[in-house]
This record gives sequence, C-alpha cells and structure tokens, in this order.
Amino acid sequence: MAGTAAAAPMDIDAAAPPPPPPGAAAKGKAPLSAGGRAAPWVEKYRPQSLADVAAHRDIVDTIDRLTNENRLPHLLLYGPPGTGKTSTILAVARKLYGSQYSNMILELNASDERGIDVVRQQIQDFAGARSLSFGARPSVKLVLLDEADAMTKDAQFALRRVIEKYTRSTRFALICNHVNKIIPALQSRCTRFRFAPLDGSHVRERLQHIIKSEGLSVDEGGLTALVRLSNGDMRKALNILQSTHMASQQITEEAVYLCTGNPMPNDIERIAFWLLNEPFSTSFKHISDMKMRKGLALVDIIREVTMFVFKIEMPSDVRVKLINNLADIEYRLSFACNDKLQLGALISAFTDTRTAMVAAAS
Repeated sequence: MAGTAAAAPMDIDAAAPPPPPPGAAAKGKAPLSAGGRAAPWVEKYRPQSLADVAAHRDIVDTIDRLTNENRLPHLLLYGPPGTGKTSTILAVARKLYGSQYSNMILELNASDERGIDVVRQQIQDFAGARSLSFGARPSVKLVLLDEADAMTKDAQFALRRVIEKYTRSTRFALICNHVNKIIPALQSRCTRFRFAPLDGSHVRERLQHIIKSEGLSVDEGGLTALVRLSNGDMRKALNILQSTHMASQQITEEAVYLCTGNPMPNDIERIAFWLLNEPFSTSFKHISDMKMRKGLALVDIIREVTMFVFKIEMPSDVRVKLINNLADIEYRLSFACNDKLQLGALISAFTDTRTAMVAAAS
C-alpha cells in the first residue's frame, strides 16, 4: 500500500494557467534580442571582423599583420569615444580564438570593480591558468581592460608586474579615452595606437549601409545632420539615427535636430544676426523667446555660435577676445550658473565685439 501510494501522482498541483487573451503579449516588455529590430543598433551593427571596422585602416592593418605573424604585443588603444577601439580588439579576439573566444578572453570594463584586489586575484588567476589549446602551439590568452583610465593608481602599479610575469602566456589590451591617466610604466610596456575621431566620409558610408539594411527613409539633409552632430563618434551617430527613427518615420534634418535638442543652423544664423546687429534688450528678448519656444540649451547655442564666429570676417585680435569670452561663459555654465546672467554676458561680449569692429574700420 505504501509503495502504491508513493507511486500515485499528486493531485494538488495547480492547474495550468489559461492562455493569455489576444493582444496581451503586446502589453508586456519584450526581451531585447541581439538580432531583433528592438536591439540597440550600436551592438547590432558592431563590426565582427577587422575588415568591417569603418576607419583607421593603417592601425587595423598593422594589428592584423601582427596577429597573422603571431607577434601580437601588449596593446594600448586610446582616443575619443565611439572611434572603434573596443570593436577592433574584440574583432582581433574573434580572429584569434574563434569558437574558444569565451574561454580565452577576460574582459573588464568600468562597471566592474577594478581595484588592486581584482588585479591580484581575478586578473592574476586568469593569466596564470594554463590555456587549453588543440593546435600545434598553445594560444596566448587575452585580458581586455576597457576604460583603463578609470583604474586606481595602485591597481595600475600592481598590473605592471602582472604584465611582466605572464607575458609568455597572456597579452594585455588596455583601452582608454585619456592616455595621460595611464601611468608611464604601463605605457612603456604596451604598443600605443591612437584612434582619432572618424572622418565624416567614413561615418556617412557606415550610416548609409545601416539605413539600407534597416530600410529607413532618410533624405540628404537628414544624413548630413547625422554626420555633423556625431562629431566623429560612430556610437553617437547610431544612437541619434535610432532615436530619430523611433520618433519620426521620415528622417529629415529638422527631425534630427528636434530629436537631439540641438539648435538648427538657420536658428544659429538668426541668433548671430541678432547678436551682431540688434540692441541689447532686443537681442535678449528674441533669444530668450527662441530658447523657451524650442527648448534650446544656452550651452548648445554658445557652442554653435562659436563655430559660426570662425566664418565671420573680423580682425584677428577682435576674434581672439570674443572666443575667449565665449569660452569663459561656457566654463561658467558648466558650474550651473544662472542662464539669464550668462545670456546677458553673451550679448555683452558681442556688443564689445561690434564696438571694436567699428573702431577698427574707422
């Protein structure tokens, strides 16, 4: 009896839930898939091989040649964000290890704890472990330290000795934005490559490929605005493109500027006209109204007006003084100073410039 009772199925299990009503699945948050349309395009279109990297062909070809000849050194890749540093080294890792990629690389970025304890334990344990290789010669492992300029000085000094000790079995790749925050002892142990901001032609070419792949409707003005606002940052260009596509099916110049909150070029021309021709009170009223109506930030206006100043004919000494005043205003705005006071300072700087230009002409 006991055995029969034990073998009998239990009857207290809850009944299976009824299927959801039609349309209920759309109300929840669908998971993001790497290949789905909801995935961030920055990751969806990240280069998978060295041939896919958009620019810096001299650097990429050099690293590719060193990889083919099995002479890959420790690397220090530095430069502004969105220029392909991480994508390049990840493509190198995929080429080196193939299906063994996840076992042969240790990747740490700024979101991980990277104090001296991590260098002494996690990094040293990974570098000291014997790698499994099925080829004729054992493969070296790769330690990727993204945003290495966020590491503490103590951790960098500890890493210096770890790099020397495990050079035979491990290569280290350091990626950072500011190379001056890497101690000289680490810099001297690595081959340095600087990734400059991408040229506009490379950004445009890559954007055209993505626009074609996604089947987007983008006119020439919208594409030019994307390239201009990216400032050589491919990641920023893709984020602007995707966010503008979510807000508007037709991606035009106006849609791009409205989505990012940047002042449009014709708005900057009007502001510059007011600053150079209108009295103080009139300029203050017009610019304040435009800021409120279009939701513009004063710091963005100053940055765009500064670029506009370089196109205006004026004496060199007057231009130098004006640029210096604009730089002081932008610096004060970074400390959350009052917008109205700084707008007054902006108009005053141009009033002084007008007076100096009239004096120079006479």
